[in-house]
Amino acid sequence: MENQVEGIVDAQLPSGLYRVSVDGSRSITAHIGGGVERNFIRVLVGDRVVVALTPRDLTRGRIVRKL
Repeated sequence: MENQVEGIVDAQLPSGLYRVSVDGSRSITAHIGGGVERNFIRVLVGDRVVVALTPRDLTRGRIVRKL
């Protein structure tokens, strides 16, 4: 079961990773999910995104949608 949260992209990191701030104080490291990557949607700093988190590790996630 995955939790989905909204956040804002703070920085683009090496190896296709992004730093996303959630709730203003928490920071998550996320990569692009398959659907977004296949449709060639560019994610830039400042974009609002939806991140899917697993219950096991709440500091890493997958960007599933751009808002």
